[in-house]
This record gives sequence, C-alpha cells and structure tokens, in this order.
Amino acid sequence: MSLIQICVLGSFSFALCKALAFLLQRTHGIDLDGPNRGNWLTGNIMSLFEGGVDYCVHIAEKYGGAVRLYGPLGEIVYVSDPRALYHIVVKDQHIFEEPNQFIMSNKLVFGEGLISTIGEQHRRQRKLLNPVFSTSNMRRLLPTLHPISDRLTSILVSKLPADGSHKEIDVLPWLSRCALDGVCQGILGYPSNTLSAAENDSYAEALRKIGPLIGKLMKLRSISAFVMQNCSPYWARKVLDLITVPWLPTQFMADIREMRRIVETMDSASRKAFLERKAAMEAQETSDLIDTACRDSDSMTSMMDIMLKANAVSSNTERLTDAELLGQMNVMVFAGLDTTTSALARCIYLLAQHSGAQARLRSEIRDANKILEEDGDMSSAELPFDVLMSLPFLDSIVKETLRLYPSLPVMARATSKEITLPLQFPARSRSGGYTSAVAIPEGTVTIISILAANRHQGLWGADANEWRPERWLSSPLTASSQVQEAKCSLDGEDAVSTSRSALVTGIKDGVRFPGVYSNMMTFLGGSRSCIGFKFAEMELKQVIATLVLRLHFSLPTEPNTQGHVKEIQWKLRAFHIPVVKPPAGDGVTPQVPLNVRLVKKEDFIWNAVV
Repeated sequence: MSLIQICVLGSFSFALCKALAFLLQRTHGIDLDGPNRGNWLTGNIMSLFEGGVDYCVHIAEKYGGAVRLYGPLGEIVYVSDPRALYHIVVKDQHIFEEPNQFIMSNKLVFGEGLISTIGEQHRRQRKLLNPVFSTSNMRRLLPTLHPISDRLTSILVSKLPADGSHKEIDVLPWLSRCALDGVCQGILGYPSNTLSAAENDSYAEALRKIGPLIGKLMKLRSISAFVMQNCSPYWARKVLDLITVPWLPTQFMADIREMRRIVETMDSASRKAFLERKAAMEAQETSDLIDTACRDSDSMTSMMDIMLKANAVSSNTERLTDAELLGQMNVMVFAGLDTTTSALARCIYLLAQHSGAQARLRSEIRDANKILEEDGDMSSAELPFDVLMSLPFLDSIVKETLRLYPSLPVMARATSKEITLPLQFPARSRSGGYTSAVAIPEGTVTIISILAANRHQGLWGADANEWRPERWLSSPLTASSQVQEAKCSLDGEDAVSTSRSALVTGIKDGVRFPGVYSNMMTFLGGSRSCIGFKFAEMELKQVIATLVLRLHFSLPTEPNTQGHVKEIQWKLRAFHIPVVKPPAGDGVTPQVPLNVRLVKKEDFIWNAVV
C-alpha cells in the first residue's frame, strides 16, 4: 500500500469516526437549555468567538451556570457555575480530562511539557515544578526584569516630541517585545534583546509567530492527534513530509509549512540553550554545592537555572528526563508570551481610558519611591519585590484587569466517563424549568468559561461587568490567605464553600470559585492550573509601574485624513486581539494606538472622592 493510499484511508477512517460520534452524541439529550443550534453541521460553538465577551457572558446570565451548546460532534456543556467548576478542575479532574487532541498537538509542538502530559507523568512534573515558582524564587528573578522595563520606557520616551506634547504610538509591538525579552531572560536565561535589535533573531521571531499560527491551524488538532496515535514516528514524519511539500499552493498549506519551520527553529534554539546551561552546571558544581545553591544562591538568574538545580537534587524516581525539562522550557516561554502581551496591552489601554485611575497609580508608585529614596535603599528605578507586590492600587488594577479580561477566556475538557455534575445555582433545563444537577455522558466536551465565571454577578456583585479596581481595596484577602486557598485547591479540599467573610472579594455566603488566584478562574485551579501565574503577575506589575511613572497614556484623539478617529476594539479569539475598528482601521491588524507623552506635575493629582 502506497503512502498516498495510507493517508487517504486514514483520513477517511477519521472522518467516519467523527460522523459516527456525531450521530451517537445527538441522542444524548443533555437536560440543559441553551441558544438555538445554529448551523446544522458546525453548531453554534463559534458564536462564543463571533459574539465576543458580551455573548459569552450573556448566555451564562440568561441560562445559568451550565448551558447546552452544539459543536460538530454534538452537544457541548458551557460551564461557569462555581460548584460545577470545583468538580471539573479539582474533585473530579480525573474524569474531566484535557481533550486528547489538545494533549497530542501540544506534544507535537512543545514536547513533553505540563500542557502535553497527563496522569502520573504530569503529577511527577508538577511536584518538581511547584517549588520552582515559589515567592523566594520570584524575588530572585525580579532584577532580571528591571533593565527590560527600563529599556522599554526609554525607547518610548525617545519617540516623543521634545516640547512635551503627545504623540500617537502603537504600543502593542513594543509591549510584545518587552514580554518576549522578559520570558526569554527570566525563564531561559536567553538574552533575546528584541527591544534593542533592529530585527529579531530566528528564535525570537519563531516565538513571536507561533501563537497566531496555532490559532490559524486549530482545525489540524484532530488530524495530528489521529496521526500521532496511529502511526509510528517514522510514518508520522512521512505524513508531515507529504503535507508540507512546497508545491501545495494554498495559504493553509503555507501556514503548515511555516509552523513546521517555526517548531524546528524553537526546538533547535531551546535545546542548545538547555544543553549549554546543563553542561555549565555539571562542570561547576558538585551535588553538595547544588544543594546549597538550590536554597540560597543569588547566582540563579533564570527559571531554567532553578529548575535544573532542583531536578539535580531530586530522587531518581522523581527526576525529570532531559526531554521533559526541555518541554517545560518550551511551554513556559510560549505560555508567558502572548498571555502577558495581551494582559499588558489591556492594562495600559484601560489606564488610558481611566485617567483618574492612572493618576492614582502614578501617585502610589511615586510615594513608594520617595520612601525608598529617603531610606537610601535604592534608586527610584527599581522597586524591591516586596514593595512592588504589596502596592495596593497597582495590585487592584492587575487583579481587576485579569478578572474582567482573562488572557485565555475559555478552556476545554472531555469526560472520560458518564458523570452527574452538581450546580451551586440552578440552571435552566430543556423543559424550561430549573435543575441543580446535570447528567453528562461519556465523551462530552465541556467548556470552562473563565470569562463568565469571573463576571458572575452572584459572587462579584451587580457591577461584575465593570472595571472597578477599587473593589479589591476593601477586601481583607491577604497574600497568605490566597496561598492557603491555592493549596486547598491543589490538595483536593472543598474550595467552593468556605467560612470566609462575605466581605472578601469574590466570596459570598461562603461560596467561591476554585481558582488559585484571588478567587477567580483566570489561572484555573487544581493540578492543571497555571503554574507560572506568580511570574506573570510580577512581570505585569514591574512593566506597568515603570511605564506609568514616566509616561502618560490616553486614547487617540486626532482624526485621520478622512476625518475618522481611531477606536480600539478587542476581538475574542484564542486570546483577546486588539484592532482598530473600521473605517479608521481595517479591523484585522493587531494594534493599540495610544497618545503618549511625558508625565507632567498635574498627572499625579487624582480625586480621592471619585
């Protein structure tokens, strides 16, 4: 049988399996209400992205915390109820698994990292990595971010008029370069220097392109999973060679070829950096010195250093292989790039919208610097970790932005067996009544709506859809309590009902979401929560604090030659994508044009009453 025949037969078999699964799932009849089915073949699942944030929140408010949607393979359950999410991400997470196509496609692109492993292998990886992302290690890594945020600010300042007037600047590419430099330096110890370079090197360019390409090639996930499961590595590569031949002319095939090139570039560069770091560590340190360095050395300037040292002192049964360590590096860099860029851009955009909040934040940062200067601790350009992370209004702005606009709005799970999912708040059933539990058949796709959960009016209040950082200032929730709550979620304790006061933000009548970060679902919960959220939070705060102290941001005001003023619109895709609405823009190209100028004395004044 020829290679072409094998590929055709495999594709036909896969299509037949999908058709049979579709027919079987149609008979399940999940007892939930929801919007009309939509397209007879593809269903209404794409409405989540076409309708954007408002639609995602609207259907949860209309139908409840569990909603029936339709996809190509049948019914889908869209979940934002706190008790249901506790069962999905904590108590019954072994039943609500990452879809196989997600795991396999991630393994194909990134290797054996956390987002491409399951079961005992994932547990072993998580056990090693949890201490790596400790607060003490974040404190050690913050100095690597100081020069990067300073460089970003200096570059933007250099583009401004000397007379102090504003200039419109698209800040998105600069924030992206800053995020790229931050994750490369902080995670790999690799100085990408994209802020300073005229052009990105091949590795930095690959990292910048991979996120958008993954979004374009989502349709290939099922096919790649099928090939990896049913073909040997030899034949899998043959199939890849076949579909990436240069004479296939379509743009889709060109994207596949580009993805292959990018993955090979990433693998080559990250493998080289990994082997160099590992060789240096093995040459310079004995096991006794490693043990000491793992606890208190300031010489570890990247997550790779910390991880290698932690792995070196682990037992043989818990130690990760080189392939697993390399996979962690690839995953961390990818996960930290587009999500951080999106969050940074949204924070700066919201501050440009709310000049009062911007002035209040600027005043807080200035006051913190004044105290440090008076004490003679350090220059005003570098806030120490404990000071940076404890600034109340900066903390409130970051939390409120991550609550309202999580970088990843939805996540998917698939049930490995039939289960009854309990609900904290009754949801509408097919009959028009209400149900407090829903039976979910084996193989059903469940969508975790991080967006709808973070805007649940029952827990966040009637103003849950408003950006109001002040909501966090009245909350007694402390960092230590957040850590304890995160521990409860990981240990499998009931993270939905607590005895905490209703005054704590995100908790009402003892009910809360099982997230690891401030009672919200932005970084998920349980053993598949985002392990790097502390690094992401630290990087966000450092960059924002540095920018706002020297620069003032506002929305565009100057009309173009046709008389149209640019208006920024955020489209919902895999991430939140900012574009300029027509007719002033094309509605497609990612950009965040803002008026930027140097800070003036009056920019520190804010109305405490408002």
